[in-house]
Parts: sequence; C-alpha cells; structure tokens
Amino acid sequence: MRAGFSLFKSTAFSLLLIVLVCVTVLVWAWQRTPLLTAFLPPNSLLQLSSEAKDKQPILTVGRNDTAETSAGLVEAEVRPDQKIETNLKTDVQITEFASPELSENTNSSTGKKQYNENVTMHMDDQGCNYGKGKWVLDNSRPLYSGFHCNPWLSHMWACRLMQRKDFAYEKLRWQPKNCQMEDFEVSKFLERMRDKTLAFVGDSLGRQQFQSLMCMITGGKKSHNVIDVGKEYGLVMPHGGTRPNGWAYRFSSTNTTVLYYWSSCLCDLEPINTTNPATDYAMHLDRPPGFLRQFLHKLDVLVLNTGHHWNRGKLKANRWVMYIGGMPNTNRRLAMIGAAKNFHYP
Repeated sequence: MRAGFSLFKSTAFSLLLIVLVCVTVLVWAWQRTPLLTAFLPPNSLLQLSSEAKDKQPILTVGRNDTAETSAGLVEAEVRPDQKIETNLKTDVQITEFASPELSENTNSSTGKKQYNENVTMHMDDQGCNYGKGKWVLDNSRPLYSGFHCNPWLSHMWACRLMQRKDFAYEKLRWQPKNCQMEDFEVSKFLERMRDKTLAFVGDSLGRQQFQSLMCMITGGKKSHNVIDVGKEYGLVMPHGGTRPNGWAYRFSSTNTTVLYYWSSCLCDLEPINTTNPATDYAMHLDRPPGFLRQFLHKLDVLVLNTGHHWNRGKLKANRWVMYIGGMPNTNRRLAMIGAAKNFHYP
C-alpha cells in the first residue's frame, strides 16, 4: 500500500515538473514572438498590388514636382514594420524608408542583411541596383588629397594627418553588382546642379559627407569661384561659440550651392527656460528643425541623417526632454527611444 502511494506521489511530481517546463517554454516563446506574428513566416513581406505600387511616393529632386534624370526612381518592397513618410508640403518631395528596429533578441547582422535584400533601387530606366555591389581597387583614386584639403576637411577627420599607416582604402571605388556607375567629374556635377542647392542636414556623419564633397569638387584647393554664403542661411558664428551651426558655399560658375546644417536629432530644439543657462531643452518630436522650416523651399536636394544621438546617455547629457504638441510627452510607448526616433509628424 505504501509503495503504491509513493508511486502515485512520484508520478504526480513528474507531471507537475513537465507542466512547469511547458509553461516556461511558452512564456519564453511569447517574449520572443508575439502571438499575432507567431504563425507568420519570418521573411514574409507585405504584398502590394500593382495599382498600390504605382501610388507609392517617390523621391523627386527639383522644383515644380519635376524629377531630375540624375535622381532616378526609388522603389522598395515594404515590410510590415517599415514606415513611409511624405508629409512635408514643399516643392522637394522626400521619401523615407525606415530600417526595421532590431530587438535585443534579434541577430543584428541577419536583420540588416534581410533589410538590405528587401530594398531595391532602380536608377533611371536601367534597373540598376546601386545598393548591391562591392568595393574594388581603382588606381585613379583618391579623388582628393587628405594632406592638402585643409580649407574644407577638419583635422579630426583627416586620416592622413593621424598616425594611421594603411591608406589602401583611399583607392577603393564602389562597383554595383550588375551595372556600371558613372565616374564623378566636377564639371558634370556642377552642370547638373546648375542653379540648384544641395543640403546635408544631420549629425557629424552628414558633416563628413559635406566636407568630402567639397574636397571632391575643389580638389582640396581654395578658389575665387567658391563664395561663402553662410549668412544667407543664418549660418554664422554664434556669440561665444566655437563654430557656426553649419556652412554654405556657392560655386559662382554654375550658381551651385552646397551647404551643411547641424541637427543631431532632426527635431526642433528650444530652451524650456530662456533665463536659466542650465535649462533643459524641449525636443519636439513633431516639429522639424527651424532651419528646415525656414529654408526648405530653397533646397533642391536634401540629404538627411540621424541615429548616433538617439540613446538615453545623449538625451541626458544634452538635457533633452521629449515634447509632443508643445507639451511634455506622457505616452509611455513613445518614450521608448526606438518609438520616438521613428515617430512621424501627423
């Protein structure tokens, strides 16, 4: 009798242990894959009809809604977690394809690889995907000297002035997989950009792109053909500052303007208490920088970038406080960095 009772207790304990293990596995699976997506293929895409695809916004460069031949058409397969925004009511139409946010359980390299494979770019009418290719050696490079581009290139980014000894990368050229990309020629670039303005707006990555392009156009040399027009865009040295919020230069031969404006978060920032030097700053998630609101109508090509400053450490160090609708944000979901960064203006 006692042996039978012991056997019963042992069986009940085993069943209880099995139930606990199953519950643990189910909880772990729920955290990794919510119920709504648990039965969907991991690489599934949102299939658009041909009619819907025709209505997708495109990136057009130029005024009066005309596309330049050098700009081309941007198309993409839209993932469910991607967002597209075309809400700025201006002559410059902007299409943004936001990369998918990667959770802490997602393999970063795998997620980026899947995203890159899903996005295809068709330039002109050739169906050339400039996003797929490889770096190849080209003895005709570099396009400018890292030693002598002092007028434009900051010393902190001039690798030739540092202790680095390997400069083979300077001869690398991007080669698309199934087509040829036209070589950069100063005369062709300036002619295509005649009477136009190219603007880089963003953090230090945009600043490096701006400086590199200035080096490519000028060959790293000063010229009377290059005129500083920063005052036209309010890009002057602030009182007590070490450098202006950006730079703007015009090539008089073709009336081409190339400029850069510093905006690390692409949000409008304003002091909450103007009388307090240590005040916090309202970080308006629903308002673009004042520079864009003021000068967007003058820009023909706009290159945006942000990302590095979207973390708790940067927000705290810069004393940024998220605002929505002119008031401090109270939405817990929107308070998450990923959600705030991908927030789109209503």
